[in-house]
Amino acid sequence: MTTPDDHTLLRRAIALAATAVDSGNPPYGSLLAGPDGTVLAEEYNTTLTDRDITAHPELKLARWAARELDADTAARTTMYTSCKPCDMCDAVIRGAGLRRVVFALSDEQLLAIRPGSGRPPVPQEGPALFDEVRAVVEGYYR
Repeated sequence: MTTPDDHTLLRRAIALAATAVDSGNPPYGSLLAGPDGTVLAEEYNTTLTDRDITAHPELKLARWAARELDADTAARTTMYTSCKPCDMCDAVIRGAGLRRVVFALSDEQLLAIRPGSGRPPVPQEGPALFDEVRAVVEGYYR
């Protein structure tokens, strides 16, 4: 359940999304807050101006947190973001060990507003060569 304090920080993320649009980018903005609600870092989408398809604000913040925060601090942070993080960003958020994400638009709400990318899915095949890759992966985790 979100609180009035969450809504205040979420409004800042929405303002960052507007900044993204004003700078010629898609409308996504995010911030990372500490346990007391202090804003630690802010980002907005720069995929077009940076010519980088991975320049999502959630990914940039999660990378920042993994680099700049110790694990205990990261585990007490909340990310506020204008839209639910995509699968790529979600994986990086989990890898950074963030505690919580609060978002304004769900996937379904966003898709109702925004048409799809128009790109067909990329076929994926696998698993394959299990024994060969297993040896490499198990060797790393031993």
